[in-house]
Amino acid sequence: MNQLKIGMNIMLIGFMGAGKSAVSREMSRLYGMKAVEMDAMIEEREGMTINEIFASRGEDYFRSCETALLEELAGQSGLVVSCGGGAALRPQNVALMKKKGLVALLTASPETIYSRVKDSHDRPILNGNMTPEYIAGLMEKRKAPYRQAADVEISTDGKTVEEICRELWNWLSAYRQ
Repeated sequence: MNQLKIGMNIMLIGFMGAGKSAVSREMSRLYGMKAVEMDAMIEEREGMTINEIFASRGEDYFRSCETALLEELAGQSGLVVSCGGGAALRPQNVALMKKKGLVALLTASPETIYSRVKDSHDRPILNGNMTPEYIAGLMEKRKAPYRQAADVEISTDGKTVEEICRELWNWLSAYRQ
């Protein structure tokens, strides 16, 4: 059933809280693809949290870590990759994502994002700005680069993770034919 395992990856992009991590885990469970959580891999390799990386080495350093990891992942196949919220903002990262994968943009309303991330303390971009209004403004700034990078856009508002995965799988299956 899983024809997509061979020769390609699914790269999940979108704003923090859009559902990338949950969808990657569920895609792995449903379709046997290997789930990769970029932020967690970077934290493990750097020996510190994303917040600590931002505080001690800065956002540019973190973004360089994302690029290096994407270069590594571009040599593999059969992955479903949850990319960090800012990974698709660098054109070189998008090129790496598309090298051996399809890019799926997961979206949600600012209110949905807020409800999902409001209790989180590991979102350095939102620290001190945890409001739906701030989220909406940041989402608007990222909308164009996200859409330019995406092969497909899927709203996660009001859907279960399994419904999102099935919608993505149906699109991927049709795309491959």
